[in-house]
Amino acid sequence: MVASDIGIDLGTASILVYVKGKGVVLKEPSVVAFDRDTNRIKAIGEEARLMLGRTPGNIVAVRPLRQGVISDYTVTEKMIKYFIQKAMGKKNFRKPRISVCIPSGATEVEKRAVEDATYAAGARDVFIIEEPIAAAIGAGIDISRPCGNMIVDIGGGTADIAVISLGGSVVSTSIKVAGDNFDDAIVRYMRKKHNLLIGERTAEDIKIKIGTCFPLPTPETMDVRGRNLVTGLPKTIEVSSEETEEALREPTLQIVEAIHSVLEKTPPELAADVADRGIVLTGGGALLRGLEELIEDRTGINTMTADDATTCVAIGTGKFAEFQAGDISEG
Repeated sequence: MVASDIGIDLGTASILVYVKGKGVVLKEPSVVAFDRDTNRIKAIGEEARLMLGRTPGNIVAVRPLRQGVISDYTVTEKMIKYFIQKAMGKKNFRKPRISVCIPSGATEVEKRAVEDATYAAGARDVFIIEEPIAAAIGAGIDISRPCGNMIVDIGGGTADIAVISLGGSVVSTSIKVAGDNFDDAIVRYMRKKHNLLIGERTAEDIKIKIGTCFPLPTPETMDVRGRNLVTGLPKTIEVSSEETEEALREPTLQIVEAIHSVLEKTPPELAADVADRGIVLTGGGALLRGLEELIEDRTGINTMTADDATTCVAIGTGKFAEFQAGDISEG
């Protein structure tokens, strides 16, 4: 019996697990709830996410990964272990070969922390892969060819931008502006403009339902509940998509600027390929409405979102494990 190959997209907002031959078998929020008094983990994943902002004093719901990097090592290790076991099923628990994907700007220390946590969680071999490369493989791009492809992977904590050619990234950058920052920008805007305090989950709801960063042909609205900062009482107000455009202007333009800076550093031959082939967006943050239009408007380059934007990185990471395994068995 051969051990399975597993690909893990270790995201700030959610963790996706890809198992060879089965595809993406698990997608859960990277949230852990633990009891401060006993230091025991109460819940992991979706169950823990529902507790965010709603827990009694002794139970805290935390995200052990901040901006794509491990901020709490022991909790991350337990979380990886839990997801591997859940994806593999306990019966078949032979040590798997695991590829883990991390932001392209991660330091050697951060890479080592991910590697150690994955080994401790029960891996036989660990491969670390950079997010834009995993995203490109998952989006179905043949990265081994000598032509330039530009990938913009917008996750929860980081946006990774890279021009890829011949299986590696030629120019890349990673900025700590992504989906979470979109939520924060909405929270700040509601507080400043409407004196209304809303939580992370409500901000995410607004972003998904009516959020946009480019004018919509017909504006949309939704009712938002929160706490009025003047009276301290609950209040409901109507918010429009035009307001979200104003709220999201700063973080989205930071991503556009990062794309611009990568294009400026790209060798001319590869820049010509990118202009010809366009920019591919992946990651959950890429699903924000108007992002394609905004990037196209500012760069003049055709921009499209990959089919399975949220699972691209996980699929690419899993395929990378198979690709590496092939190399190893031949070598």
